[in-house]
Amino acid sequence: MAALSKIPHSCYEIGHTWNPSCVHSTLDITAGALEVSFKIYAPLYLIAAILRRRKKEYYMKRLLPEILQSTSFLTANGGLYIAFFCILRKLFGGFYSWTAGFGAALPASYIAILLERKSRRGLLTIYMTNLATETIFRMAVTRGIVNPLKHGEVLLFCMTASLYMFFFRCKDGLKGFAFSALKFIVGKEEIPNHSALTASACPDPPETRVAAEMEGSQGSQTGSPDPSRRSGLLALTRRLLESVCKHGPRHRCCKHYQENCIAYCIKGFVRMFSVGYLIQCCLKVPSAFRQVFTKPSRLPSLFYNKENFQLGAFLGSFVSIYKGTSCLLRWVRNLDDELHALIAGFLAGISMFFYKSTSISMYLFSKLVETMYFKGIESGRFPYFPHADTFLYAVSTAICFQAAVMEVQNLRPSYWKFLLRLTKGRFALMNRHVLDAFGTQASRDFKGLVPKLDPRYTTVLTQTLAPPGGDITLG
Repeated sequence: MAALSKIPHSCYEIGHTWNPSCVHSTLDITAGALEVSFKIYAPLYLIAAILRRRKKEYYMKRLLPEILQSTSFLTANGGLYIAFFCILRKLFGGFYSWTAGFGAALPASYIAILLERKSRRGLLTIYMTNLATETIFRMAVTRGIVNPLKHGEVLLFCMTASLYMFFFRCKDGLKGFAFSALKFIVGKEEIPNHSALTASACPDPPETRVAAEMEGSQGSQTGSPDPSRRSGLLALTRRLLESVCKHGPRHRCCKHYQENCIAYCIKGFVRMFSVGYLIQCCLKVPSAFRQVFTKPSRLPSLFYNKENFQLGAFLGSFVSIYKGTSCLLRWVRNLDDELHALIAGFLAGISMFFYKSTSISMYLFSKLVETMYFKGIESGRFPYFPHADTFLYAVSTAICFQAAVMEVQNLRPSYWKFLLRLTKGRFALMNRHVLDAFGTQASRDFKGLVPKLDPRYTTVLTQTLAPPGGDITLG
């Protein structure tokens, strides 16, 4: 079988084709990864410290060590990979289908994650597990093992959102960042009172003092109207919104006392649409600054971009559908039940049609599995495995490296670009035409890219390294 066969080429002929020395090649990768890693983590930690309003002591004593620790982790991941790449070749006398990718990346990733801060290992593990799962699925589709489901990412998001919203409404269902994030998105009005959830326990909406004052002010305005206020467009709009919010259907189990159910859903849509729009605009600010002097005509696209409206529509419709369904179920069943969140969350997941993203669906699903697993540990139903996060990170990263070497077409494009950036483009210089012998179409996206090797350091004739018609070389 091709997977069990071995090719006798040296690591220079397959991997570090830019330099015949294993030591120098490892130093090249390490130096490049060190520079890129520091450029990634320095602004990341600085911005995080500003947003968290860290005190002066943090900047003086902890900021730089944390940056250097994360930098060393990412640098080691890249430098140790090429080192184990060469070590395994010397041990086996050649390359098997698993040694160039999975075999070299597994020990390198395990050592590297041990250098990282413990507080970040879980987050990195979730990200890489999500990426590895997606990669395995793409591999299975390529081999015809599974058939992709149309709109599968939307269906996965619907199921994930359904369970997330159910745990959000359950007592002690979600904690920490997940609970705070959902509270910000759907609002605190959707957090039930766990002391009583029956219809008889639902209180009548209180007549707030603000509403009474507004009614009184409207009554006084009827007697002595203000012509300037009535004629203003802003005043008309405000009075219209007040009228819509005050009058209309509102179930006594609904906690949005200041407006009726229809206005409650509309306000939720407008609020989260604005948040999504602003988030997408902010993400485009760095690139916009680079183009403001060279191509100022592209600056308006920062505000009138299709992706901005797509993210806004996604978040806005998610909230409005969830709130609308929850209100409807209160009216139908005449009670406020946490089981409503299963239906409302699933229907709200349809909003992903506005902003389809396999990455978002897979990441949220991975976090959901993690949440359910830790709940199982707390209840004594699942066993606890010490250092499971480090092992899982190493295996997941090794799977992704295997794809990056043997079948890059099945790797997420954003992660492939990250690997190219981390290695200063050297990952693309591997002689993947030789690796085609393993039957994974390793060179499918590298047609015509044949490394120019020094025949003094090759173990196989140079002619056998180049595919027919391959006349483009990379030095």
